[in-house]
Amino acid sequence: MLAYFIHAQYCYEYLVNQIPMGLLLYSHLPTSLLALAFGTYVLFKARTLPAFLFFNVCLMFAIWAAFDLSAWFAFLGADNVMFTWSLLDFFAVLMFFFTYYFLYTFVTGKDLPLWQKLIGIAILLPTTVIAFMGVNIPTYDLNSCTALEDNAYTIYTYIAEGIYILVTIAFLTIEYLKKKERTQRRRTLLAGTGVLIFLGFFFSASFLVSLYASSDASSYVYNYLIYGLFGMPVFLIYLGYLIVRYHAFNLKTFGVQALVVALIAVLASEFAFVTTLTSRVLVAVTLILTGIIGTQLIRSVKREIEQREHIEKLAGDLEKANEQQIVLIHFITHQIKGFVTKSRNIFSMVLEGDFGSVPEQMKPMLEEGFSSDTKGMNTIQEILNAANIKSGKVTYAMAPFDMKLFIEEIAKELKPAADAKGLEFTLDLGMGTDVVTGDRGQLVNVFKNLIDNSIKYTQKGTVTVRLKKETGKVIFTIEDTGVGITPEDMKNLFTEGGHGKESTKVNVESTGFGLYIVKNIIDAHKGKVWAESEGAGKGSRFIVELPA
Repeated sequence: MLAYFIHAQYCYEYLVNQIPMGLLLYSHLPTSLLALAFGTYVLFKARTLPAFLFFNVCLMFAIWAAFDLSAWFAFLGADNVMFTWSLLDFFAVLMFFFTYYFLYTFVTGKDLPLWQKLIGIAILLPTTVIAFMGVNIPTYDLNSCTALEDNAYTIYTYIAEGIYILVTIAFLTIEYLKKKERTQRRRTLLAGTGVLIFLGFFFSASFLVSLYASSDASSYVYNYLIYGLFGMPVFLIYLGYLIVRYHAFNLKTFGVQALVVALIAVLASEFAFVTTLTSRVLVAVTLILTGIIGTQLIRSVKREIEQREHIEKLAGDLEKANEQQIVLIHFITHQIKGFVTKSRNIFSMVLEGDFGSVPEQMKPMLEEGFSSDTKGMNTIQEILNAANIKSGKVTYAMAPFDMKLFIEEIAKELKPAADAKGLEFTLDLGMGTDVVTGDRGQLVNVFKNLIDNSIKYTQKGTVTVRLKKETGKVIFTIEDTGVGITPEDMKNLFTEGGHGKESTKVNVESTGFGLYIVKNIIDAHKGKVWAESEGAGKGSRFIVELPA
């Protein structure tokens, strides 16, 4: 049958002896039809700019495959052979342009900038002139069944394709580094890999043919040209995965549907190449089984997507509820803080004699009220700070200050609490000045919390505060002989609401937010904080490192 398409019998024999004809048809027809079906379906379902550009990529590929088959079969006697063969370069470069254009819009969600469109047109224009004038393939030698290409013109096609591949690699590298979220990076990497495999296969196959067509290796490179077209199905597989996994083109089940349809189409196309009855029966049975299994697979994926969407909706509802809870906490704590502050101020004014002298028997009660309100204010402020950190509302005013003087001021304020418990409170701050850059107001919360905790959780013995400077950092350490930390409790330190099992027995006012706040503030200062302890009853050590 193929002989009818080739008028010169000796050229027909030359052709069928040079390449496997079944593979030639199989690489062109199913792949191009599959690409066209895939692109059409995406365009029909999505109706977006990336979908339209992807359809154009598939269309250019299908046209190129059709014209290439014309060059293989119809040229030896066909009147239009030289024209269609010349146009292969034009459609190849146009396909590369649409592929880059598609990838840009798919990854960024934006249209290609005007200046890039103009450069793309400028690159395409010389190929258009060369192809439509036919100067890239000026003659055909019927005696040798070989087209005589003008390398001075055909080389431009490969230069243009190479430029698009390099630009694609540069674009993907920049976009991958710009993306912060892991999902966006994976999406970019998958789309880019699929595109580069497609363009790389196509470019290398056609370039090698042009380079070695007239050499002894011509039969090998022509075979590779056939395999080069299988880069398109690989590209479609990558896009199918993106659709299923990441809902590319805002489609959901289409990816697996397309995969099943593609498998059925490829299997059905085998009927054109098998000749025996046994082979036809085997292909038919395989086709039926693929259809049944594929239908079950589509249903399974649909159920999975529905479950995933339900989970995502629940996660969204929980996030919304969490935000509302934070707002409510802010409102309530602010209101309560206002009431407690007024009460504390009243106790303070009475104790200071602003309303006259106070009977001695009343002073213990007033002092207890003042102390209770002070603790209440501190607790409320701790909850507010934790809520602000969680919602990302904390801002930091960075400025340099002397860390040694800073720690001395905090220690002086808290030392009376240690003295009241009979603890040996020691400062070892070294000599000289230790300057750090940070938010002094926020860091007060850190070091007050750490020193105050050591005092509260140490019933007897010592509390030692140390400060030393090393290359590029200042290290604060507070060590005590208190209740210590068990390995189990160590896991809960620095977590939101993290309480040790025995901590509430020693400090009933603990909110569990103190160390959580400490860690977040230190992290914001690009520092580190951690705890060390040999176990329950063996004391603890907290270390803070800050850049200096």
